[in-house]
Amino acid sequence: MNWEELAFLALAVVALVTGVGALLVRELVHTILWIAVFFVDLSAIYFLLAAPFLGVLQLGVYAGAVTVLLLFGIMVTRKRIFSREAATGIGAVPLALAAVTFIFFVSMVGEFPQGNLPVSGIDPTLLSEGLFGAFGPWLLLLGLVMLGAVAGAIYLVREGRE
Repeated sequence: MNWEELAFLALAVVALVTGVGALLVRELVHTILWIAVFFVDLSAIYFLLAAPFLGVLQLGVYAGAVTVLLLFGIMVTRKRIFSREAATGIGAVPLALAAVTFIFFVSMVGEFPQGNLPVSGIDPTLLSEGLFGAFGPWLLLLGLVMLGAVAGAIYLVREGRE
């Protein structure tokens, strides 16, 4: 077993732990933080599989924008985001359903075809030049606007404001 396989196994374990952690924690904000760690871990898996463009998109879109959007939505709609009022969690029925699904997938592992499947490569050079070439400053400006929106949301929901 080489270092790439060990790194993949370690990242897979982190992905499983963070996915289960996102389901089992009680506070909604903690769920979003677990999801953010999962997104960063998935980006590391993309980098490990020699897909840096997908890794960067995963970091920018999901680990960045989607996480900020979820936190923004929670802060705007809930007064006490760290209290037990915002508690979530998972019940016994979804856990049982997840266990049955896991057992099904484990039993199906031997059914998949073995061997190398042909993969056709797509060159993402044109897309990356379009996104980060002429539109790069606009993407940076959009990020700054989103940062201002998050700062405004934090100001609006903080306690003790007159």
